[in-house]
Amino acid sequence: MTAQERKPPPGPPKDAYTLILEAIDRGIYRPGDRLVESELADRFGVSRTPVREALQRLETQSMLARDGRSLIVASLDHNQLAELYVVRAELEGLAARLAAQHASAEEIRVLRAMVEEDRRLLGDPGALARANRRFHKQIHLASHNRYLVQQLDLVHRSMALLASTSLAAEGRDAAALAEHEAIIKAIAARDGDAAYDALRTHISRAFETRLKIDAGEVRMRGGKDD
Repeated sequence: MTAQERKPPPGPPKDAYTLILEAIDRGIYRPGDRLVESELADRFGVSRTPVREALQRLETQSMLARDGRSLIVASLDHNQLAELYVVRAELEGLAARLAAQHASAEEIRVLRAMVEEDRRLLGDPGALARANRRFHKQIHLASHNRYLVQQLDLVHRSMALLASTSLAAEGRDAAALAEHEAIIKAIAARDGDAAYDALRTHISRAFETRLKIDAGEVRMRGGKDD
């Protein structure tokens, strides 16, 4: 059998909804950016009908908002941000608690390897943010609870509406990795309460950092809300 024959078959093509959602998640489209049906169809090489349906679906999910007749990537105000972090902290904490009960030895080793690999990304907030999402996703999967994973996917989808990452704040990247280590230590010890607390603390510190970033941006604008 040749190498070509051994090559796994390509996965199914991504639909317009997934393509647009991934573009928002990667920061190609940021909060406030206008999404034009014809431009999206050209970019992704799909017809306008599935793009139109995808935009309608994303608007229903509050990922997009109306600006006159245009659709723009939505943004989160202070109250929405606070609400999102409350829900995220509880669900992520539950995932860590369940991971302490159900994670396999292999899954724990993968989590440890992720933290070691992520040390090379210190000083690169964008790359570290992507690695951070992978780390959290691995904990979600290690919970072995499909319904919790589905709810956390929705939460992390909304996180894509944040214009920046808290990991860009000075010192936050190294602190976050130390917090990841504490989470893994608790999961490996099969201590569900400690894992829950460690992950909630991690989310709380990330939220605190984000609030400081937002407060700094307001001061830079002279206190204006625009």
